[in-house]
Amino acid sequence: MLSVEHVTKRYGKFTALEDISLVFEPGVYGLLAPNGAGKTTLIKLLTTLLFPSEGQILWNGADIVSLGESYRGLLGYLPQEFGYYPNYTPTRFLQYGAALQCLPKREAAERITELLELVGLSDAAHKKMKQFSGGMLQRTGIAMALLNDPKLLILDEPTAGLDPRERVRFRNLIHSLAADRIVILSTHIVSDIETIADRIVMLRDHRLYRCDTPVNICAAFQGKVFDVPADTTLSEGQYLLSERQGEHGTMLRILSQTLPPVGVEVTPGLEDAFLSIYREEQV
Repeated sequence: MLSVEHVTKRYGKFTALEDISLVFEPGVYGLLAPNGAGKTTLIKLLTTLLFPSEGQILWNGADIVSLGESYRGLLGYLPQEFGYYPNYTPTRFLQYGAALQCLPKREAAERITELLELVGLSDAAHKKMKQFSGGMLQRTGIAMALLNDPKLLILDEPTAGLDPRERVRFRNLIHSLAADRIVILSTHIVSDIETIADRIVMLRDHRLYRCDTPVNICAAFQGKVFDVPADTTLSEGQYLLSERQGEHGTMLRILSQTLPPVGVEVTPGLEDAFLSIYREEQV
């Protein structure tokens, strides 16, 4: 279990995170917030790349700063952009990672074969990474993050730049990994976590806004989200969330406390909830 207890992180007079308390248990957590809300700072704290100004982070009751190397040995981390050698193959790249982690050679060889199969790169195991698509590079990065069979897997914007097919593959992969480990995904792409996250962690104004299931977060907006024709003039208390193409042309998705004169109530999804919660930041 990973516990964040009243953690604050300051940079001089700027407070990046304030009084954050969270508990993570095995499963998938989506860290969802607009850019600048503190997602990356929280990730860096969880990976010991930064240290709290106040509070503490505990792994099974022990401070992760004091645990040091033993904690990092339990951790798998894929940053938003990871460095690699273009002329390396995935096999060579993972061998390099295994050597840095001091994995026994035979164990590493078996693990690398297993991981390349898991991420769908067995056929490209000996191709140079400079020939890879963005999706193939991300899958290589995920394999590297899994090399030590981590109990805590943290992925920062893992689907950025991936095409829809690669994103589906990624979501299926995360499903298969989350049974016996904590998986934390940081993203602002709502659809990537709506179907796979057990809980959504939302930050707002550098504080914890909510940690709840997608169903409960969406339920708060039931009866408040409507589709209306594109030529509808919004009145006071109505807010535009998004636009979509319907059977009869463009429709506006709006947030409203009352049923519009012309409109259809819709079941809110996580994207509707996200846009409703952060609508001030969209202005």
